[in-house]
Amino acid sequence: MDNEELLAQLADIHLPEPVSNWPPAIGWWILAAIALVLLVILFRNFANRQRQQKICQYAVAELQRCYDSYSQVDPANIVQSKLDYVNQFNTVIRRVALVHYPQANAASLDGASWVDFIRQKGESSLMTDDIATALQYGRFQTQCDVDVDAMQRFGQQWIESLYRGSANSRKKSREEPQTNAASAQGLSSDA
Repeated sequence: MDNEELLAQLADIHLPEPVSNWPPAIGWWILAAIALVLLVILFRNFANRQRQQKICQYAVAELQRCYDSYSQVDPANIVQSKLDYVNQFNTVIRRVALVHYPQANAASLDGASWVDFIRQKGESSLMTDDIATALQYGRFQTQCDVDVDAMQRFGQQWIESLYRGSANSRKKSREEPQTNAASAQGLSSDA
């Protein structure tokens, strides 16, 4: 037999069947599982962030309602309206603390321990000695001389620092309590 005859007897080259896309290889299954887990984590973070923003907006709006009710009072009743504002302010701040720090027993804090808690947990650079005194003793006083506008700005700053604040503002508020705690102790010893 001749080489040409032998070659003629050979069958044509058969290509293998094309590789199917389904079922995918194990690597694709792992990649899909990782992508699904990441999507769930991203969705939860987004939903949590949205929920926190709504809580923050509600708390700031509640604080603004307290301020609006104070600003609409007759100037003849300014002493009582300041006391009412301080009590309402304290209630809103305490409710925010209870929602944001449920295990911190914020409901049982009073006086200097309440002011120290506020200083430690949020941005408190706008807290003056008058505001600290009003927060400590406001519910028990018959007259309260506090700058309501400054107290309102402080309350908004404190609430927003809890929900929208960066790690830097929280770090600063943790560093400040040593200096502010000393002044608060001075206030309580003077009273």
